[in-house]
Amino acid sequence: MLLHFSPASSTSPPSPSSFTSNYFLHRLSISRPPYLEFPLKPRTRLFKPTSPPVSYSTKTKLLYPSANRADFRSYALSGFDFGSVESVLEAAGVLTAIIVVHETGHFLAAYLQGIRVSKFAVGFGPILAKFNANDVEYSIRAFPLGGFVGFPDNDPDSDIPDDDANLLKNRPILDRVIVISAGVVANIIFAYAIIFTQVLSVGLPVQEPFSGVLVPDVRPFSAASRDGLLPGDVILAINGIQLPETGPRVVSQVVDVIKKNPKRNVFLKVERGKQDFEIGVTPDENVDGTGKIGVQLSPNIKITKLRPNNIFEAFNYAGKEFWGLTYNVLDSLKQTFMNFSQSASKVSGPVAIIAVGAEVARSTVDGLYEFAALLNLNLAVINLLPLPALDGGSLALVLLEAARGGRKLPLELEQRIMSSGIMFVLLLGLFLIVRDTLNLEFIKDLL
Repeated sequence: MLLHFSPASSTSPPSPSSFTSNYFLHRLSISRPPYLEFPLKPRTRLFKPTSPPVSYSTKTKLLYPSANRADFRSYALSGFDFGSVESVLEAAGVLTAIIVVHETGHFLAAYLQGIRVSKFAVGFGPILAKFNANDVEYSIRAFPLGGFVGFPDNDPDSDIPDDDANLLKNRPILDRVIVISAGVVANIIFAYAIIFTQVLSVGLPVQEPFSGVLVPDVRPFSAASRDGLLPGDVILAINGIQLPETGPRVVSQVVDVIKKNPKRNVFLKVERGKQDFEIGVTPDENVDGTGKIGVQLSPNIKITKLRPNNIFEAFNYAGKEFWGLTYNVLDSLKQTFMNFSQSASKVSGPVAIIAVGAEVARSTVDGLYEFAALLNLNLAVINLLPLPALDGGSLALVLLEAARGGRKLPLELEQRIMSSGIMFVLLLGLFLIVRDTLNLEFIKDLL
């Protein structure tokens, strides 16, 4: 998610006096195994989130930065499957809640300081529904690219005098810093609240790893189904290479061999019940020339739940989990910048994020909790970057003003900087929506 500062309009993108949030996240860390591996530093963590099974055809790999915790990243993946309507609605509901929380942070920070606010919107573009209360227009808009809080500072239709002391632009620097940063603070608090709720309600999932890779599901009429692989099988070895216990390469090892051998026999040592035997599977060929066998793969793990004995343990568990997830997000961002040429294509748009969230929702409530917490943390971290169209960009302009002794940049220059950022964000959002829609499983089947 991104957040930027710009003037509000009823049917056009907001301009320099509104805060806007957009949920195309970069390298989202969630409880879903992606198949595009990304290097992570090993570390020791107490808890592990559960991970839903993942379709091989989605070209994903499990990421395990340590032996103690599974950390999953979502990219703009091919082969997304929305699944059931209920799971899609759950994922969309999570995104909507995060947007509302973010914008509510900006809104309350302004309202409680007596700063004039003119609009509160979820979405951009044409208004689908609206109502007015206390001189504020609340609306739901057509395009689900985020939302914004509008201020009347530069609104040509506003009858408020330009020198009104309660306009945001006329407030002291500290007041404006509080308003700009409040969205990020709201999402951080919301992330912790989600984790704390998980600890109290369902507990934190802990994983005990076993050797091999589990096959939770086999698609009908696929290569795996044709050659005798069954749901519940555990792949212990592939082409004579023994698989270790769950680790950074265990699933990717299976995926890589299958992808490299379209239409060539691959020998799998399989555990079924108490019996071990070998199955030969001939992968079908994808349109890109890689192999696929039509199975879902997940770590071979046993899940147990760790529940607190008292409220103090609950705070302790939630705190450890919160800082661990925060580390994941920060480390992911660092890795992205260090390997930008490889990771630039892995930006996820709203369609991809909802598809991943739907898959998580179908699998386990634990994954949905972490999905929501990590979306919040991603939004917070990304928006602190000092780039135009982000909260961090707006904050940088205010801090530059403070460094110049209270002298603002020329309004035209500031608007040009922000407008260029807004245009980039909107174009990027449109590109990601189109690309991720074309990557949906049912769309690919139609094509």
